[in-house]
Amino acid sequence: MGSIMNFPIRRIPHFHESEYQSPQWFEELIEPDLKWSFEINSVLHAGTSEYQNIVLLDTNRFGKALVIDGKMQSAGKDEFIYHECLVHPVLIFCESPKSVFIMGGGEGSTAREVLKHNGVEKVVVVDFCRMHLTANQEAFSDGRLHYLADPLDGGPCNHLYTKSFYEQVIKTKLNDSGIFVTQAGPAGVLSHKEVFSPIYNTIKQIAYTAHVPSNADSCGWVLASDQQLKLDVEKIEEKIRERVMRDLLMNETHVLSQGNASYLHGHGVADSA
Repeated sequence: MGSIMNFPIRRIPHFHESEYQSPQWFEELIEPDLKWSFEINSVLHAGTSEYQNIVLLDTNRFGKALVIDGKMQSAGKDEFIYHECLVHPVLIFCESPKSVFIMGGGEGSTAREVLKHNGVEKVVVVDFCRMHLTANQEAFSDGRLHYLADPLDGGPCNHLYTKSFYEQVIKTKLNDSGIFVTQAGPAGVLSHKEVFSPIYNTIKQIAYTAHVPSNADSCGWVLASDQQLKLDVEKIEEKIRERVMRDLLMNETHVLSQGNASYLHGHGVADSA
């Protein structure tokens, strides 16, 4: 069956080929009774910073994949889903976004999406570990981007999702017409009660989800503002046309037909009957 790669927290993982040279697999423990696993081609990098274990994999299904402390963070073939959902709804809702603050996001993908909006004048990224991906070098070379490495002492960042943090830190720093958005963890039918629903219940404004294949689940986001947020489809489409400098997923034009829908179950059976 091939060898399994299990990345222990705070340790550089050891990688073993099976004696038959069959494929290696990445394995992540999701729940005590549930694991997520996929085949990998090679380990491009494995090491530790002062704060975390970092592994970069080359995978068959998802392309290059970033794993931190044994947990999948993002993958080359579908990270755009996560980062487009994080960035574009909030910036389109915002009447005239000029400055953007990104807490975390040191790999640069969030900043990359923000910088697609031609009205944005300044982006500040703060992360505790400066190890961005070379794939986002264009974003880090943009003169509008300012990157600050700010190590934090202490334990996990759970307090960043509390009511007191939203009220005492986020709300006091927002401009009058500013909008805040946060990723809100897994948001699937079986997982939404752990993080997604509690964050929504704390903020109680707009929540939305999208499926990210490499995460083996749907992801959730919650956004909020002191201003009333109105959903006007025509106005939103107009803003996208005016502001966003590059094509998004909505501009794909592939159309299914009987001849090209080869992935559908039973394709070809009727033709051969």
